[in-house]
Amino acid sequence: MVWNSDAPDMSRLSRRRRLLMGLAAAIGISRPAYADLLSALTQRDASAGIKAALERGAQAAVELLGKTDGFWGNDRVRIALPDWLHKAEGALRLMGRQQEVDDLHLGINRAAEQAVPQAKGLLIAAVRSMSVQDAKQVLTGGDNSATQFFESKTRTPLNGRFLPVVTKVTQHIGLAQQYDALAKKGQSLGLVHEDASIEHHVTTKALDGLYLMIGEEERKIRRDPVATGSAILRKVFGS
Repeated sequence: MVWNSDAPDMSRLSRRRRLLMGLAAAIGISRPAYADLLSALTQRDASAGIKAALERGAQAAVELLGKTDGFWGNDRVRIALPDWLHKAEGALRLMGRQQEVDDLHLGINRAAEQAVPQAKGLLIAAVRSMSVQDAKQVLTGGDNSATQFFESKTRTPLNGRFLPVVTKVTQHIGLAQQYDALAKKGQSLGLVHEDASIEHHVTTKALDGLYLMIGEEERKIRRDPVATGSAILRKVFGS
């Protein structure tokens, strides 16, 4: 997936600089004042460019996961059964319940695939609300600075968006209901200190998978900045 940028090309930027320089000279703006004006211009260009790149990358991650086999067909993000249920799989198989386990495993991944499209609007809103400083930090930060930005801004609201979708899908799976009953029993006995329902398990893992894929899109920017347009953005910031 190539992340294109809406930042202007260098020839267009050069024309802007010449025009700005001529205007500054014509109206008597000093060189330091002109430098400040140029700095503001390039920061605006860079901010617009990085926002466009991140918006497309977030959409790419949603499109990759929010479809049939988006999770189930991808070893990197396929959601595993909860640990205790995975450990009990052998016993369930001996009890003739392997098909139920298989149905649950597939079902929780289908639930995640149906929930992910809910992320698109919030991810785009997060990008569009970025300040120039946010954009500069993402561009010059570590390898996962964009992913961290998305997660800090969207994990909590996305948890609220995903949970009802996941619940609607999993409530039709008999073994999921039995799992939830056991989890609630564990909570009442003080053996489980957090919400261990299958719905929360799937919601958490679905969000983990989403941010993992956003991270992969981010690494594409940093690996091949020329192809993605980041080289132009770096030059704009550097000026």
